[in-house]
Amino acid sequence: MAAIIDSKDSALVEKVLDVLRTCYDPEIPVDIWELGLIYEIKIDDDKNLDVLMTLTSPSCPVAETLPPEVEDKLRAIEGMRSAKITLTFEPPWEKDFMSEVAQVELGFM
Repeated sequence: MAAIIDSKDSALVEKVLDVLRTCYDPEIPVDIWELGLIYEIKIDDDKNLDVLMTLTSPSCPVAETLPPEVEDKLRAIEGMRSAKITLTFEPPWEKDFMSEVAQVELGFM
């Protein structure tokens, strides 16, 4: 499943993606972007960022810590007015959501 990206500011989107690629689920040695944990990225005209993300399972041990950590990193992006993470489990994450890079890294290909 490819993330939906809704923004007119491609430079800011690249900064967001760069930050997401530095965020890891500590149990899996692949960043959350390549894992397919990001479902949607929206940046409005006022530079407010909304990210819809999931975790590999609702019982993920980092459910309380990973979303706020990601949100803090995104807020620190120069030019970003605000950043908000919304956690969802619909649709539930599946291995098929991973990029080819992640699948190769984890030995699924």
